[in-house]
Amino acid sequence: MEGQDEVSAREQHFHSQVRESTICFLLFAVLYVVSYFIITRYKRKSDEQEDEDAIVNRISLCLSTFTLAVSAGAVLLLPFSIISNEILLSFPHNYYIQWLNGSLIHGLWNLASLFSNLCLFVLMPFAFFFLESEGFAGLKKGIRARILETLVMLILLALLILGIVWVASALIDNDAASMESLYDLWEFYLPYLYSCISLMGCLLLLLCTPVGLSRMFTVMGQLLVKPTILEDLDEQIYIITLEEEALQRRLNGLSSSVECNIMELEQELENVKTLKTKLERRKKASAWERNLVYPAVMVLLLIETFISVLLVACNILCLLVDETAMPKGTRGPGIGNASLSAFGFVGAALEIILIFYLMVSSVVGFYSLRFFGNFIPKKDDTTMTKIIGNCVSILVLSSALPVMSRTLGITRFDLLGDFGRFNWLGNFYIVLSYNLLFAIVTTLCLVRKFTSAVREELFKALGLHKLHLSDASRDSETSKPSANGHHKAL
Repeated sequence: MEGQDEVSAREQHFHSQVRESTICFLLFAVLYVVSYFIITRYKRKSDEQEDEDAIVNRISLCLSTFTLAVSAGAVLLLPFSIISNEILLSFPHNYYIQWLNGSLIHGLWNLASLFSNLCLFVLMPFAFFFLESEGFAGLKKGIRARILETLVMLILLALLILGIVWVASALIDNDAASMESLYDLWEFYLPYLYSCISLMGCLLLLLCTPVGLSRMFTVMGQLLVKPTILEDLDEQIYIITLEEEALQRRLNGLSSSVECNIMELEQELENVKTLKTKLERRKKASAWERNLVYPAVMVLLLIETFISVLLVACNILCLLVDETAMPKGTRGPGIGNASLSAFGFVGAALEIILIFYLMVSSVVGFYSLRFFGNFIPKKDDTTMTKIIGNCVSILVLSSALPVMSRTLGITRFDLLGDFGRFNWLGNFYIVLSYNLLFAIVTTLCLVRKFTSAVREELFKALGLHKLHLSDASRDSETSKPSANGHHKAL
């Protein structure tokens, strides 16, 4: 009987492993297909040659697609775990959700950590060096020569990074135990290096997310149709039509020798046509879309931002009085044993919404920063080098998202796998400073956003607008017509 029980346990364990592997493969396959369509939408079509470079571009495209799929998986990791915990708590004995268990969740976290390391330290550097390689001088040109040069560059890069990590760790912890651990590549180097990368990603999120939270109001204002208050759209369309006809006549009257003027007029004519299209869209929009959707979305964004800042403030108080609020504190009750929110399923749904909202805001804030403004992909006109840079940036942001959400107290779900082993998560001063900086910077960004019009008018009233002390002159909202088809003016 004992032998039969042992065989039955082995078979059950084997079937569960096969089932979990199949589920992970299917989930990743869906993410890979979606990522492929996203990248091909922005990839420059002129890169599709029929020579050696075409093969290099295809390999780099596959690696970039894999990295973007891993980034999407890292974003969905925490929401999927939260909703799985609530489902298992609500239906503990349901036959149709037996595949959803703690082993599957832990496996997903471990795979996300493994693939993030693989993409960040191996695949993306390989894709970049392979794309830029030409082969060593004296060797026969071809794919093999480019692969050889890429591998040599990867080895040199690995030696450089390992040397930097060795020196940094020796300077920080100069005891015997730390010196012995310096020679352990797998157990010390890679976790320590990924911990540093995660800290950099969280710092980047700390910079991008507050900017994105204030920028989200502008972005949604450009996507939605604003209410028509004291505006005559027919008159605006009539004026813009006259301007379009005047530009068209000027283009027809110029000779082909004046190429500079022709290009400027064509660009101006294109801008006028775009503005006319947006005005016509505003005119065709229904009263419900103009007067209900826009205010509702703005109020929803304001509520989500307020709740995020409020949760961070509450987490700061919890950190001061309760050590279990630390991200690297005591372990929770486990998946499917207890609800992580005091409001049950509703609280879990709110946490998921806030996590997605923070991720979208961080991406918007990332591309709003001047330093990363050139990274913005353009439809059908983005080079593979820029695509690789975007994939690496999104991977760093998405990998740090679960850590940031837990550090800020957005969710109480414990970080699983290597995500919960970062050394800096146990440092009280780092975690508390991170929460304080997030709350302060987000508040300042929102105050600056909602008082920009008042400050602009004060500068004009005092005659200081000529000194460019206001940010309005640099804001695209005031220098360009908005996406709704009208200039911002008092």
